[in-house]
Amino acid sequence: MEFKTTEIEGLVVIEPKVFGDHRGYFFESFRQDRFEEAVGYPVSFVQDNESRSVKGVLRGLHFQLPPFAQGKLVRVSRGAVLDVALDIRKDSPTFGKHFSIELTEENKRQLWIPPGFAHGFVSLMDDTVFQYKCTNYYSIENERAILWSDSDLQIDWKLNDVTVSEKDKNALTLFQTLSPF
Repeated sequence: MEFKTTEIEGLVVIEPKVFGDHRGYFFESFRQDRFEEAVGYPVSFVQDNESRSVKGVLRGLHFQLPPFAQGKLVRVSRGAVLDVALDIRKDSPTFGKHFSIELTEENKRQLWIPPGFAHGFVSLMDDTVFQYKCTNYYSIENERAILWSDSDLQIDWKLNDVTVSEKDKNALTLFQTLSPF
């Protein structure tokens, strides 16, 4: 595994070493000791989630309020997404900036998104399966969303025609949201 830092402190891209031959492939998708060494602190995952989406489904930008804030290790096992992490840490020099990356079944990349970020993705293919490991349990009472189409964020979602939930359509902009981080 290769761990790559990004221009936004805290976000880490993980690129596995894939061993393939005529039988198929093998790769290590997670290894606790190497992961913690790369992020610089202990991390405990308590919940794994999976979603399936058709092309154009956009989910996000979501986060949970402390003390239910979640770190997420995300990847795609089938299909492809454009994955977006938005820095909502008020004292961060990159507050309001986002990082985006394509995660696909072919590149097998993963993205570590620590607490203090809002997260979302858009499915770039039909039948995309998205998986994520979380550091805290889901809490509906503490879930919040930032408007995916907030013009101040300047996120290029790569698709013009997207399907968004009512909750995500009605989310507040970043500057209407009081970030707890």
